[in-house]
Amino acid sequence: MGRADLPTGVTVSTDLSDDHAVDMDGRRLAALAVSMIVLVGCRGAAAPSAAAGPVLADIGAGLQGPPGLAATVYAQGLPKVSAFAWDAQGALWMASADYTDAGRDGVYVTTELGASPKRVIANLHTPLGLAWYRSELYVSSKGGVAAYSGFDGTSFSRARTVVSLPAGLGEVNGIALAPDGRFWLGISAPSDHAAGTSEYSAAVVSFLPDGTDLRVEASGIRAPVGLAFYPGTSDLFVTMNQRDDLGEQTPGDWLAMVQAGDKWGFPDCYGQGGSVCSGVPSPTADLDRHAAVSGVAIVTGELGSTIGTAGVVAEWALGKVLRVSLEKVGSSYVGTVQPFLTGLKNPVPVAVGPDGALFVGDWTSGIVYRVAPAVSSEA
Repeated sequence: MGRADLPTGVTVSTDLSDDHAVDMDGRRLAALAVSMIVLVGCRGAAAPSAAAGPVLADIGAGLQGPPGLAATVYAQGLPKVSAFAWDAQGALWMASADYTDAGRDGVYVTTELGASPKRVIANLHTPLGLAWYRSELYVSSKGGVAAYSGFDGTSFSRARTVVSLPAGLGEVNGIALAPDGRFWLGISAPSDHAAGTSEYSAAVVSFLPDGTDLRVEASGIRAPVGLAFYPGTSDLFVTMNQRDDLGEQTPGDWLAMVQAGDKWGFPDCYGQGGSVCSGVPSPTADLDRHAAVSGVAIVTGELGSTIGTAGVVAEWALGKVLRVSLEKVGSSYVGTVQPFLTGLKNPVPVAVGPDGALFVGDWTSGIVYRVAPAVSSEA
């Protein structure tokens, strides 16, 4: 495909590269086609456990969740919602990434409940991460990361390449801004069972906002998809798609805290233990098999004491959102997994908004849900 076209009126300060063949994660492709078709821890964390959790109830908008929460439709009509970000004025920015990369994806914005999303960037290639930083919107997509500025209410006047990545990688996934001002980015392997030849493949990388000092922070991760920092800390949580080609040995997907210097062992280690997993960190929690785990958000009480401090994780292929309680043990975390939201088709982005509510984007239906504590009708 040719270079990604920018919206009319955009001045390009550096060419936006799209000479790179970045395929959608193999397992996510398979799941999409159908629907649109232990651990050896060098940090000494205990193995995570699972629990049935509370019985889910109708919380509105067609969703089931823990009693005491209320869901509403915040926005709809968005094609294939894939990422969220909020600007300084509280407007919600949303990326769309279709099943097939035809160069027709984009970025949309909506300013209030019920308002129709407005497309402001067109002709993108699989954008899976958004972040605002100092009046620039950073977009991670096929080939790397670009930053847009000069928004006039309709379109951006400027765009620049921040990071241009080499060919031979998998998906360019979520992006998150660390407290020290560096961006962290997840990059998938090009294959379900092979890491590829580039040092940036199957890795979490970081870079400065101007794109310099690009470096590999953690390696050997088949598909690091969603990234979120625990609020007020530099503890980074990452959702990890696992291998799917191992039959009965196929592991569940993972939620894990990722640190600089981690080596997660893909493709040889997938949590089976033994010498091949020697020195490989432990995940915070084992999730479902073949789940195509997607976005992650960290809540620290915004959804009430019953939900408490937890990672909220979307499972694309299974149409549900999980709650992973977070307990810090030493320098890492352990988690207990419980069901959290059902009634979705294929959730991808989850994020805590500036109002403290949880926002969930359903890729297939194009609906963005807002989930918050129910307001009592009693005075």
